[in-house]
Amino acid sequence: MTVSRPHALFSFGTLMDERVQTALFGQPVPSSPAALSGYTTRPLKITDPEVIAASGLDVHLALECRLGSVVEGAVLRLTDEELAAADAYEVDDYVRRRVLLSSGEAAWAYLDADPLRPAARIVIAGDSIAYGRCDPQGGWAARLAARHIAANELDHRVFNLAVPGSTLADVAQQTPALLSARRPDTLVVAAGVNDSAVPASAPHAESGDLEAQVAAHLAALSAAAREHNARLVVLGPLWLDESRTADYEGLRFTESRALTLRAALRAWCAEHHVDHIDVWDALHGRPDLLTDGIHPTPEGHETLYRHLTAG
Repeated sequence: MTVSRPHALFSFGTLMDERVQTALFGQPVPSSPAALSGYTTRPLKITDPEVIAASGLDVHLALECRLGSVVEGAVLRLTDEELAAADAYEVDDYVRRRVLLSSGEAAWAYLDADPLRPAARIVIAGDSIAYGRCDPQGGWAARLAARHIAANELDHRVFNLAVPGSTLADVAQQTPALLSARRPDTLVVAAGVNDSAVPASAPHAESGDLEAQVAAHLAALSAAAREHNARLVVLGPLWLDESRTADYEGLRFTESRALTLRAALRAWCAEHHVDHIDVWDALHGRPDLLTDGIHPTPEGHETLYRHLTAG
């Protein structure tokens, strides 16, 4: 009987070693040469004794985004059980995410668990909170851009495409056409509370509709990111002060609907191995950091920025 090997895993380090494969899978696995464009490697110190014992090394390699670079490696063909064994082998510094190989084939790869640390060219898409409304300094996104660009003036870029009032539907419709010129390696989608809004005159809505809509829009954005071999990072939503949002410009925002949105984002990202940065707790219970119950004050944006870069 032919063994089903449905998973393609790009390896650029110790998993290419047949001794490591034998230790993990019981035998060497089918593989072929492959390359990953838009990345380079950097050393990562390993402290897990089991991983060190299996590989014989206490320094492994991590991928880092760099336009014009290529990492040579191999594609391993794995069964479900072998992929699970590979997941168990990798330390917490790595997460398994989809990448697009130079051949055009989609494959799994183990990337830095902090999605912003290896980034070089970041596109931010979202609503007025990502845009920086109510903060003359440009909000959390401008602070993130300043730090990111200062770290590498030559190679690092941040493009903020956020538009006040946008929903995930708007972002999914408008963003794909704007990516090519910016050549992103990381797409940060800030999912604000606009998706959870309901008309103030008819405040009741089915949560299932919201969950289905979130799934459809994130799937479209994931596909757009993959076309550019960019890593999708979903951020949000923020906590809101429901006492001030009963009738907000004809809309109603509630904590329960925002929590439904939060759960939908987390569930979709977990199922599809996409990064989700949960920012709910950053401002939770701090109405003083919100100007109108929804938009952060400058201090709120600073708090949010620190939350995003704490790792």
